[in-house]
Amino acid sequence: MTPSPEHRPPATGLRERKKAKTRTEIQRQALRLFREQGFHATTVEQIAEAAEVAPSTVFRYFATKEELAALDDHYALRPLIVRVFTEQPAHLSALQALRETLRAVFAELSPEERAARRDRDAGLVLVPELWAANAGLLAKGLEVLGELVAERTGRTPEDPAIRALTGAVLGVALAAFLRWSQEPGGDPMADLDDALAHLAEGAAL
Repeated sequence: MTPSPEHRPPATGLRERKKAKTRTEIQRQALRLFREQGFHATTVEQIAEAAEVAPSTVFRYFATKEELAALDDHYALRPLIVRVFTEQPAHLSALQALRETLRAVFAELSPEERAARRDRDAGLVLVPELWAANAGLLAKGLEVLGELVAERTGRTPEDPAIRALTGAVLGVALAAFLRWSQEPGGDPMADLDDALAHLAEGAAL
């Protein structure tokens, strides 16, 4: 998967960097409007105005409004998570390694990047059209997590224990962001870390 502009190799020129920044801002404003007033009620003209570009510029980056709902390239963290997870010490359990990975990854993000990522994930659980457009993205994330845990534990991704663990992790992650979307004053990453701690505690019962 292609990483977000923040985690891609540096662009080769000013024009490329400006294009990446413009694309990110257009989609960021689109996601905000989708959350605030709904997907169907949001027009491309409104998105363009919020991003301070012309409607034709929006269509230059996104052929349709539906493409704006696809989040696989918007503040994507998967490449960074994969790298950091594989660097975790061998004595940690898979769940401990995942917790340390998430802590490290989000510590590397700027406040603006963390806020944008929270908004992205909140949109997923709040806007039905975003959820539908990104079902494949969630499935791919689950697959990648399964492969990472399988490699770490010497098992196969199809192992029932691996599938149970990764499914539980995805479930608590979605629950954490759903709570945050309803109570936006909280910290979803702190909630997720706490939920993963309770998951580890429950798995040991």
